[in-house]
Amino acid sequence: MFGPDHPLIVQGDGSILLDAHHARAEEARQALAPYAEIVSAPEHVHTYRLSAISVWNALAMGRDGADVKIDVGRFARYGLPQNVSADIDAWVSRHGKVALVEGPDPAHLVLEVTEEALEHEIVRTPSAAKWLTVLDDGTLLVDALHRGDVKWALVKLGYPVEDRAGYGTAEPLAFRVKDGEGFQVRDYQRACVDAFLAAGGGSGGGHGVVVLPCGAGKTLVGILAAQRVGASTLVLATSEAAVEQWARELRERTDLPPDAIGTYTARRKDVRPITIATYAVVTLRRGKDFPHLALFRARPFGLIIYDEVHLLPAPVFRMTASLQSVRRLGLTATLLREDGKEEDVFALIGPKRYDVPWKTLERTGHIATATCHEVRVPLDPTSRALYADAEPAQRFRIAAESPAKDQVVKRIVAEHPTRPTLVLGVYLDQLRRLADVLGAPLITGETTAAARDVLYARFRKGEIPCLVLSRVGSFAIDLPSASLAIEVSGTFGSRQEEAQRLGRVLRPKEDEARFVTVVARDTVEQDAALRRQRFLVEQGYRYEIEDLLASPRP
Repeated sequence: MFGPDHPLIVQGDGSILLDAHHARAEEARQALAPYAEIVSAPEHVHTYRLSAISVWNALAMGRDGADVKIDVGRFARYGLPQNVSADIDAWVSRHGKVALVEGPDPAHLVLEVTEEALEHEIVRTPSAAKWLTVLDDGTLLVDALHRGDVKWALVKLGYPVEDRAGYGTAEPLAFRVKDGEGFQVRDYQRACVDAFLAAGGGSGGGHGVVVLPCGAGKTLVGILAAQRVGASTLVLATSEAAVEQWARELRERTDLPPDAIGTYTARRKDVRPITIATYAVVTLRRGKDFPHLALFRARPFGLIIYDEVHLLPAPVFRMTASLQSVRRLGLTATLLREDGKEEDVFALIGPKRYDVPWKTLERTGHIATATCHEVRVPLDPTSRALYADAEPAQRFRIAAESPAKDQVVKRIVAEHPTRPTLVLGVYLDQLRRLADVLGAPLITGETTAAARDVLYARFRKGEIPCLVLSRVGSFAIDLPSASLAIEVSGTFGSRQEEAQRLGRVLRPKEDEARFVTVVARDTVEQDAALRRQRFLVEQGYRYEIEDLLASPRP
């Protein structure tokens, strides 16, 4: 059953090591992928981890519980440790024990529990019981508005809820995606939508998360899902720039008339058959009320698309949980969260339905090949003195804004004169200074949407070789020609931000993309950079390090 010629080593803590150079490595990877989340994928040994969520995701995608140990175990060099085998059995046993089904009327659902002892545990657990009404005949009744709250509470208790309650009626919407007219729908994009619609939850399926690398066309997946669902759709996006990008993609890639597409932001509130809104506006609070959320709750949408679903803090999930009667599609490049709240995504949006590794799409040419490079720059004497005297909370910013970085960035740009370049950071004083040094336009949250659109259009045409971008450049900008990204400051150790910034240069192109991070040497910023790198290393990217021990070159 196992032996020295097998490529996996399964350890007692649930981690799994894969010898990336083993003759059967790819075969083992394919067997392992449905059941375990990848932790890191450097050059030689890749690390995966089994968890309750990863196993429940596999079961939700149609895998049989018995297959988990068989598929993983047949590649294990030393077999499965007894405690890991027991954990898998426990996780599998908890799946399918609890389900939400349609209730006696549209305002209520019923929670079905397969075991009497578990039902007793649930009704005696305050976090779950507060959402339940126990009828005289023992039926567990759930207010439909608290559908998501019940699922969230039970996942916390250790039991995933199978949502079979179906969806409400919605306004029908038929449109065509212009496949073959300037673009081609890719096979994996169709497979994503097929997997999403094959999910449970009543007629037509449809709740869960699709994981695709930045630049792989998640927006088109969302559009295809809306077409296949054939009903009014709400898209929740991270910013006004993201809202405008969704609207532009819908106009260009479908035959929808302009008046069928509405945007709902701080500047304009227009509800149409397809409405694109920001999370900030939908969850805006006035006193004890959420007026915009109430409006969307009252409208019969057939599909909600949660763009960049992994970035959302738990309170936002909770506020949108009342929209559970709608098909829910989460789109993300990674389910990793710095606060470890991945289970909130599972509970309130749905399990992972489809996942494509970054390197897989790189090999097929669907995203660009990329190299990652870090330049470590000594602090200038003034910044070093300020850094030494500062309180720990202020040191990160002093290091990140170091003027010693300016000439290094200028040198990197000069070394790549033909590359369309993005300079990315978070501190406005630093970015204004760099924009002056480079003679490049600066785009921040204060830049008007019209001005941004003009600068982006000129960059796409090659009229502007370099743009300096604040946080608005980390997400939802479509600049396919960009092939060099220079990161000068970031949000502490955010792996999510690092993934998004690399994604700015991963649109398919002939040339290899290049991602450069400039960090202050021997500071807390360098420590944070190690955490930011982690996600990219996990995806198989190798970092080259240039350590400037002397003063930066001019």
